[in-house]
Amino acid sequence: MQNWPKALIKPDTTILEMLKIIDIAEMRIAVVVDDQQKLLGIISDYDIRQSLLKNISFNEPVKHIMNTQPIVAEVKKSRQAMLNIMKCKNLIVLPIVDESRRIVNIETINEFIETPILDNYVVIMAGGLGTRLKPLTNHCPKPLLKIGEKPLLEIIIDNFIEYGLHNFFLSVNYKSHMIKDYFGDGSQWNINIRYLEEDSPLGTAGALSLLPEIPTEPLMVMNGDIMTQVNFQQFLEFHLSHADKATMGVRKYQNIIPYGVVKSEGQQLLSIQEKPVQNHFVNAGVYMLNPEVIDMIPAKSYYDMPTLFQMLLNKKENVNVFPIHEYWLDIGRIDDFERAHQDYPKIFL
Repeated sequence: MQNWPKALIKPDTTILEMLKIIDIAEMRIAVVVDDQQKLLGIISDYDIRQSLLKNISFNEPVKHIMNTQPIVAEVKKSRQAMLNIMKCKNLIVLPIVDESRRIVNIETINEFIETPILDNYVVIMAGGLGTRLKPLTNHCPKPLLKIGEKPLLEIIIDNFIEYGLHNFFLSVNYKSHMIKDYFGDGSQWNINIRYLEEDSPLGTAGALSLLPEIPTEPLMVMNGDIMTQVNFQQFLEFHLSHADKATMGVRKYQNIIPYGVVKSEGQQLLSIQEKPVQNHFVNAGVYMLNPEVIDMIPAKSYYDMPTLFQMLLNKKENVNVFPIHEYWLDIGRIDDFERAHQDYPKIFL
């Protein structure tokens, strides 16, 4: 992999800087080395998501979250042996070291095998009115608004295709004929596209009751106004490994209180915290659902995803969250649309 030197970082690099480096290097790990390029540890997608769940600040150095005992291969091993290690340990990236434990290469599974074909259904909610984006949506449905040279919905579909997904349902309502005319049956992209026709808005979950058949594998559901580079293969693997009924993609959100927050007991002042930062996870509009969940959705009625997940929680079903650290933008307002235009050539091209 020619870009592998870009993935090398020092232990005092901040987590935020490391995330940017991973994007630039187009790899799924960062490799922590000393001044002699000797391996100190690696940071994988798993380590990043765990740091998010533990609410570790992005300003912390990577040495606090790195794996100091990573699986590596010596440079003298054959490529078949390297492939065997990656398959046995379920690795997508394998650092290669010399006898002094200096990094000499980083192999990726994509260099050994092709992207797997995933038969899971993907349902994209593309029927919204786009009211907050008027006047842009007066004559064009929001999913067909162009970001760069492509409609938003095509950018979303391209990202799914990158991870081997090819069975799509588009839930449509507002100006649905324009969306259907553009995408057709998907053959132009070598995929299958079918449509779920909403006679009236059914919410972010209600349209799933229109599926012509219940899938046999977990299905992915995504809002049609989100531009992201989330790794859908890892999302699926996470869902399967935790035996979830449903998994919600979540995004870290920071809220800065612009005042000094005072704690007191009665009239006695205890402390003053100046402009504290509150960290939360917010719903990212990306979901993974087991097939049996579809039967729990009322037919042809308005029903949204938060209601579905709350119902599952009330039933004591196993529901988890999948932290998304990759690029993510909800295009709901004009300023979001303008930001998407700025980000697209830097992130997606």
